[in-house]
Amino acid sequence: MNKNRRVLAAPYALWAVIFTLVPLGMVIYFAFTTDQGAFTLSNIIEIKSYAKTYATSIWLGFLATVLCLLLGYPLAYLISKLKGVSQRTMVMLIMLPQWMNFLLRTYAWMTILERNGLINNMLEKIGIGPLQMINTRGAVVLGMVYNFLPFMVLPIYSVMTKIDNRITEAAQDLGANSFNVFRRVILPLSMPGIISGITMVFVPAVSTFIISKLLGGGKEMLIGDVIEMLFVGNAVDYNVGSALSLVLMILMLVCMTIMNRFDDSEETGGLMV
Repeated sequence: MNKNRRVLAAPYALWAVIFTLVPLGMVIYFAFTTDQGAFTLSNIIEIKSYAKTYATSIWLGFLATVLCLLLGYPLAYLISKLKGVSQRTMVMLIMLPQWMNFLLRTYAWMTILERNGLINNMLEKIGIGPLQMINTRGAVVLGMVYNFLPFMVLPIYSVMTKIDNRITEAAQDLGANSFNVFRRVILPLSMPGIISGITMVFVPAVSTFIISKLLGGGKEMLIGDVIEMLFVGNAVDYNVGSALSLVLMILMLVCMTIMNRFDDSEETGGLMV
């Protein structure tokens, strides 16, 4: 039986080695070597000149994640309370933008936010504007929130639909008001979805480059822009680019580890007493 399992798992193990371990090994190799293949730490030392870029990327990614959580949690809660067709329709509407190409969705926001775009035209009609909305940090964060909001809503919604209504009814029977039911029952039980949502939003938000390039106008490069430039731009440097990528991966792993420590639902059952 165990032998059959190993045989069946072999294709997946091979896939993981080829498309995960091999690329990761190449990134590590280039990060610690020169163009001639000699070992060096200069690429890692070079990272300190990009400290501000890392800080900006983390800050904007953090803002986008917080906004997605503030918008996505109530939305997921409302959807979980719907029944039948209404619930499925709302889930489909959340997923609908994801069926469109990521690049096209971001281009659409360029036309909406530009000086002669839809929003500024509406503001001018009421005597406000035009406002400078495109090529700003706010536009970059808006693009992140729009593109990654479903990644926050769906995990939380998935967890909330599994919360047994009898638990909340029991809390109410014991005298808990609506706020205490939310704080002591619903919020702890939905924590696994929150953790998953934060991870699924923060990781791509920090490493994005298309959103910052199109909506930020390239005025302030994020770490994803720098890495792209070092691999496919005019200033190609695979070694420094690999070092930046390696540090970014480590930062993402650290953030995911920290977030997972907040998820103690398996030990406590998700309830706060």
